[in-house]
This record gives sequence, C-alpha cells and structure tokens, in this order.
Amino acid sequence: MIDIKVLRENPNFYRDAAAAKNIELDVERMLELDRRVRALKTELEGIKAQKNEASKDIAKADPEARKVLIESMRLIDRKAETLESEYTPIAEELEELLYRIPNPALPDVKVGKSDAENEVVREVGDKTVFTFAPKDHLDLGQALGIIDTERAARVSGARFAYFLGDGALLEFALMQYAMSIAAKKGFVPATVPHLVSARVMRAMGYLEHGGHEEIYYFPKDNLYLIGTAEQSLGALHLDETLDEKQLPIRYIGFSPCYRREAGSYGKDTKGIIRVHQFDKVEMFSFTTPEQSEAEHELLLSIEEELMQGLGVPYRVIKQCTGDLGLPAARKFDIEAWIPSQNTYRETHSTSTCTDFQSRRLNTRYKTQAGETKFVHTLNGTAFALGRTMVAVLENYQQEDGTVRIPAALQPFMGGKTVLAPRA
Repeated sequence: MIDIKVLRENPNFYRDAAAAKNIELDVERMLELDRRVRALKTELEGIKAQKNEASKDIAKADPEARKVLIESMRLIDRKAETLESEYTPIAEELEELLYRIPNPALPDVKVGKSDAENEVVREVGDKTVFTFAPKDHLDLGQALGIIDTERAARVSGARFAYFLGDGALLEFALMQYAMSIAAKKGFVPATVPHLVSARVMRAMGYLEHGGHEEIYYFPKDNLYLIGTAEQSLGALHLDETLDEKQLPIRYIGFSPCYRREAGSYGKDTKGIIRVHQFDKVEMFSFTTPEQSEAEHELLLSIEEELMQGLGVPYRVIKQCTGDLGLPAARKFDIEAWIPSQNTYRETHSTSTCTDFQSRRLNTRYKTQAGETKFVHTLNGTAFALGRTMVAVLENYQQEDGTVRIPAALQPFMGGKTVLAPRA
C-alpha cells in the first residue's frame, strides 16, 4: 500500500491525488483509525511485555505467590483478549481503506476528468487511403476464411472468435515478431499462469473501484483469471528481496487474457476488437527508482518500433489523471489507424506504477550500501494480438480481397507475402 507516514504528514497530498483520478477518499477516517490502531498496538505490546515478566516471576515464586501471579496473568490475558477484539476490526477497516488509495499521478501528467482530455503526443505515418471501398476486418477475415465468430458464438457465446489457417499463423507471427524484438532489448520470454490468487490480483491494483466487475473469478478456489500477463509477471518476485545489481529485470510474457467487458454492451459487437478472450504479448520491468523514467521511455520506444515495423499508422496518447486507473502513475497509449472506422483505436499501453504494486507485493531490492527499498514496476503491451491483426488486415487490404503481409512478419509466415481466400 502507500507509505502511511506520508498520509499522516501530508493527508492533502493523497486526497488531492485521488480527486485528480475521480476518487473520493475519507482521509479523516483513515487518520482516526490509524491513531486508534497505533494506540491499541502499543497497549498490546505493553501487555506482552507484562506477560513476559510475569512468566519469569512465576518460575521463581513459591507456591502461594505463584497462585497470585497466575491469577494476575489470567486478568492480563482477559484484558489482551478485549483489546484484540477491539483492534482487529479497526485494523481491518484501516487496511481496506488504505487499499483504496490510488497511486498518485506523476507531476508531468495533465489533470483531467476523462479520456476526452487526454493529450495527443504525436501521429506517426500517413492515414491509409484506398482507391476502392475498404472492408472491415471481419468481412475480410470471413472472406479469407481466417476469422470465425459465428461458430464461436454457438460454442461460447458472443465476443469470442476462432482464428483458422492463416489467421492462426498471423497471430503466431505477430507473437514471434514481438518476442524477437523485445529479446534483443534484454526481455526474458515467459509463459505465465492464467490464474492468480486473490492476494496477487489485489496487490496488482485491479480489484478496487469496480475492477472486480471486469474480472472472471472462481470463488470456490479464490482464484482470478488474468486480464493481462502483467498480473502474473508483476507477482513473479512476490515477497522477494532482489540485489540492485540484478536490476533492471525485464520479462516479455505471452498469455490469453480474459475480460468480462462489463459495461461495454452495444459497443464493438461486430468482430474481434472487444472480446472476452484474446492473446497478448506483454512486457514487464522491475527497476530501481533511478532507472524508472528511462525504462518507461524504453517500453514506449519498443512499442513504437514494433508498430513502425508493421507500417501501420498510429498515434501516441498521454493519458490525463482521470483516465489513469488505480495503479498507474503515468500511462501512454498507442492507437492504430482503423480505416473502416475512420479513426484510431487503442492497441497498446505502457504504464509506470512506481512503487505502488511492489509495496503490496513486498518486492524489494538491496542497494549497494545495504539499504532495502521497494522496486519500481512498469508494464507495456508488445501486441494485443487480436487488435493488431485488425489493424494489419484493414490497412494492408487490396481491392481484389487479398491482404498483403507486412515485410516484418513474412519471415514468421514461412515467407508468405499475401493472404488470399482459400480455393
């Protein structure tokens, strides 16, 4: 959680930071509970010391004195039980409230209420222009025989898809391309658990403020299906103390992602832009605070390198405070140009979460001087594979219904240069 010392010394800092993210905090209640918890803890520690002394006295006392001391010990125990019964619910309430405090945005992040106030940092590449009426990705995918949402709906319901033939190969090509670029930058390839514990999901910052509604949960097992490999990768060093010489530690994980898409009914109902299950390649870094800024720039630069390698027009968006969510202190999105919608759609994001997640995960590092500190955690999308396929299909379509394969992907497609309808 946050550093409670800062909350005590400067409560307005967290109150204002939360308000910038459209979150209301009862800071006065937190401070009141904190005072009571500390006072009760001091009393309980005092009783523990009393019991230790009484135990020593009992061992030395004669039989009569021992009886008196034992009765005294019973009174002390009863007092401790009373204090414990008072302490536990207060401590639990305080913990619950502290978990709801969001990570404050960094000073360079614009204060804004919603995504309408996000900043366009830059646009890269000319928007694709056709001399014919372009098709959307689903019409292309169906004509090519590579995307099947109708059969998927019969099997699993709405917002699922089969990728078949060259569709599956194209997805694997995107994955391999992303892995190959990231590996050159020092990212260790990983596959990850698709289910994580309640402790981990909460520690990563995905349960508070309505997040639970978006996640698939198995109450019998108290496990959550991941919505991104970040949720597994971030917990890889749970309860560990790393050596400063190891940092930065970088991973690139491949996984399916599962999302309820709560509140999205009626949006993107056609195609594979907004689905309940999709595959993603995700980067994750553990750094020192001093390395954190440079690492965020690295993650964004890799995302842009991948998009430029595909030759898909895109723009970079810097999110305002109201669009950041709980764990992020700063976030950039990349949005790819989607011709059928005549607009940009998000395909990537990269966030720095400073020490917000590492405090909850208890992931630390030891400095060269022997001091123990919390690491900084950062994440970045290499490819959300389904949405990236949408961008490739729509931007590379030809008038005859074929789709050219970007040169960067051809080595991973057996040298194939065009997707064509099956005979």
